[in-house]
Amino acid sequence: MLLVIPLLASCTSVIEGTSKPGVSFESSGPAGVVPAGLEEFYGQKLGWENCAPYATTGSSRDAYGTKRDVECTRLRVPLDYSKPTGDTITIGVLRYKATGQKIGSLLTNPGGPGASGMASAAGMVSEYRKTDLAEKFDLIGFDPRGIGASEPAVTCLTGPERDAERLDLDTDTSPAGIAQTEQENRTYAEKCAAGTKFGAAMLANLGTRDVVKDMDVLRSALGDAKLSYVGYSYGTRIGTEYAETFPQNVRALILDGAVDPTQDQLASLVAQAAGFQKAFDEFVKWCRGKKDCPLGADANSSFRQLTTPLIQKPVDVGDRKLSYNDAITAAIQAMYSEQLWPILLNGLQELKAGKGTTLLRLADAYFDRDDQGQYSTITDAFNAVHCVDDPRLTDKNALLETQKKYKEAAPFLDDGNPAGAALDSCAFWPAPVTARTGPPKADGIPPLLVISTTGDPATPYEAGVNLAKALNSRLLTFEGVQHTVFLQGDRCVDDAGVKYLIDQTLPADGTRCA
Repeated sequence: MLLVIPLLASCTSVIEGTSKPGVSFESSGPAGVVPAGLEEFYGQKLGWENCAPYATTGSSRDAYGTKRDVECTRLRVPLDYSKPTGDTITIGVLRYKATGQKIGSLLTNPGGPGASGMASAAGMVSEYRKTDLAEKFDLIGFDPRGIGASEPAVTCLTGPERDAERLDLDTDTSPAGIAQTEQENRTYAEKCAAGTKFGAAMLANLGTRDVVKDMDVLRSALGDAKLSYVGYSYGTRIGTEYAETFPQNVRALILDGAVDPTQDQLASLVAQAAGFQKAFDEFVKWCRGKKDCPLGADANSSFRQLTTPLIQKPVDVGDRKLSYNDAITAAIQAMYSEQLWPILLNGLQELKAGKGTTLLRLADAYFDRDDQGQYSTITDAFNAVHCVDDPRLTDKNALLETQKKYKEAAPFLDDGNPAGAALDSCAFWPAPVTARTGPPKADGIPPLLVISTTGDPATPYEAGVNLAKALNSRLLTFEGVQHTVFLQGDRCVDDAGVKYLIDQTLPADGTRCA
């Protein structure tokens, strides 16, 4: 049984006698409920400074490395919460300070898993300023453990190794091809353990179970007795897990672009394929209204005719090559937002002419590769979190059947090869699954706000419907074709979400925004 010590929220104070050039130390915690044995973490002082040292990749430097209206710090947490006196790691944190009399902090996570919460929060500032949230809440973005500026980072492949991996198609589904793919996946898992500090111990304590504990430490260290949070995509899984783990600490949570709590991995994969096909069909309608749309009467067939030749012959792009995998990744990337459709159209027009520059850039954006060939942690972290969050998939008959259903659900993504059933890297992962099992429980939490988009390609609309039901929470429907929507410029959605976060007043049941 967890022993807890209830504490009142503390006032922020500057630490006397503590100095470091360019660093402002604050002690705002502990606040709220503190688990026994973790007092030093919950009450730690935070040293805020310029964010430049935290930005280590091209994308993070662009996002927040040179911005003066944000500040950054590192939060110290246990590597293993069952051993709080053992090794510690740090979580990178970014803050945009409230401009008025604040209610508290608003934490946010962009999903992935593996995406940088620091970069995401910095990118949200311009829209955030347009709302009353900017006056009432410090906007807080954090890089979950092992990700981005958090230390140590999950490290599996070098930049050149990742480039090579993108050219390795693994489309051969013969017995020999399956065996080769599985050996590559086994080697990848071994490299993750060898390349990451603390090795298998770090990989074992990297999942959502541990991220929500870090988030509760951050809540307290920031001086908030209860949590206000916005989670997108996989970030909805973090929010759900937090509500289950710390129900007494929940103030207001927005969960946008939900991971379906009622589906297993294989069913979710097929549902996502159908979501991407639905978005592709909408793209096709848009494309045909433009000049020189390269997709004919049978758009699925036209797309395959453009992309499948890359399996045998990638297109040269300078000293690199556009692979079939990259072309498919570029198309999927563009399904996340209608704003990317003109770029995809240009890329497909180029590919028809034997060029691949635009599609390669779209794929690079998806994998977060900068112009110097440096990758962020997003891909390795995605795999690492998935491997401890989700049950191992080792039933080859089930895998084969799922691959068949995937091809049927998303015919534009069918590479023309027979379905295969290779075990992924998680089957060889050197750490156990640590996530909770079963549907989420809403016991003891206030009603939350779940936002779901009718044409969301990555987290289909019904996933949000199911999560709202499971958590006994309010569903807000957005009619559109994109992945997530809150604080992205839709006034109807934003007004409802802002009112809920500030006043804890939910929109009317059945509210729809278009």
